[in-house]
Parts: sequence; structure tokens; C-alpha cells
Amino acid sequence: MEYRIVTTSVAGFVQQLAVSYISNGYWFYVMGTIPERKDPTRVDAKLIAKYDIAISKWTRARRKRHGLANMQYLRYERTFILIATKGRHRFFEDEASKIRDVRRRAIRFAGYRIGYRLGSDRKRHASVRIAPVEYSLLKSYCLDLALGRSAEGLRIEFERIRFEPYAPVRRQLLNILGAVNRARQEAGYEPVPYSYLRLHRKPLAPFVQDRVGINEGFSNMNSTRCVTNCRQK
Repeated sequence: MEYRIVTTSVAGFVQQLAVSYISNGYWFYVMGTIPERKDPTRVDAKLIAKYDIAISKWTRARRKRHGLANMQYLRYERTFILIATKGRHRFFEDEASKIRDVRRRAIRFAGYRIGYRLGSDRKRHASVRIAPVEYSLLKSYCLDLALGRSAEGLRIEFERIRFEPYAPVRRQLLNILGAVNRARQEAGYEPVPYSYLRLHRKPLAPFVQDRVGINEGFSNMNSTRCVTNCRQK
């Protein structure tokens, strides 16, 4: 079978983690960085084999019915995350001191804060927003430019914002633009149109196109030559 784990971009990593995993009950995680001296593909193989992660959707369903946890593994460059559902699994014993619950401690990655929060519909959802420090820096930067650029010049700056416009991010961007326009209004400048913000997110293909099949369970490390990119079942 194939099991895809390596994303090609920060945005792809965030999307796969939030939309495909956290939204589906994967809440318990350990995040780490692979040292430069180590081969990422060998680390991938070791962890996936250790926790028996590369299994079919039918096996996952059967495990869930028996009160067993399921796991996923995801990597971008040298950053990786192991993430599990509730249930019984050796992961909770082996990684006990490192495991965090995304419902209580959000994941910080590349300027994003990825959590699981109560939404406006009074239901809990995966939540992707700009992390507080990065949000504060971005807002300060935009306000510094508010009176020094034309509306067109600010359009270029807003187009350079790299954060994907998930609903919480959209609210943050609208707050920044609102602050910029208040400053411009007080100085008698034309406002920056809201159309200059990218407020619609397009789903991404998070994984690389070149995929190499891997053996289920990684029972033979020597034959597991490439773990990097496999299709999520």
C-alpha cells in the first residue's frame, strides 16, 4: 500500500494537519525536528514501523471499534508530527512525557497556531490562525506602512501575506486592514479596499507528485527504501 507523509509546502502541511487529521479526532501529538546528521527517510521509516501507522482505512475503522487509537505521521522538510486519536496505543506509553493535547495546547508551526476550538456555531472545529507574535508583528508592519504608501502600494503588501485565509486568519486580516484604514482616514487618505485581501482559500494538493510504494508495517527496514510520500487511505 501507499501512505503519503511528506508535504511540499508549509500550507500543505497545515491543511493536511488541520483539515484531515485534527478535524477527524486526531488530538494527541508529539512534534519534533529531525537533526541535520540524520536521514529523514530513515527516521520516517523507523517511526512509522514502530507505531504501525501505515494501515488501511478498514484497519483503522476496526481498531476504533475495539477502543484502540489510530495514528498519523506527517513531515515538512525536517519538521515532523506524530498525532493520534484517543484509545489504547503504545504511543501513549512511549511518548508519555512529550504528548500534548491540541485541545489544550495548540500546535505552533511556521507562524501558524493550529488548535481545536469552539466555533460560532457552538461546535468544536480545527482552528488555524496566525500565531499571536506573528500577528502582532504583521499588524505593526502594516500600520507602519499605512501612511507611507498609496492604496495601490498597500495592495502589493497585502498580496505578499503568506498566511492561508482560513476563517480565523480572515478575521485577523480584516482587523489589520480595519486598523490601517482608520489610520488613513484620520490622515485624510483614501481607504484600502477590502478586495485587496485574499479572503478565499483554495484547497491544496499537499503531497509531492512522485510517490514510491512502501510495504505495510515497514517490517523490513532494508527494503523500505523510500517512505517519503504515500497516498493517505
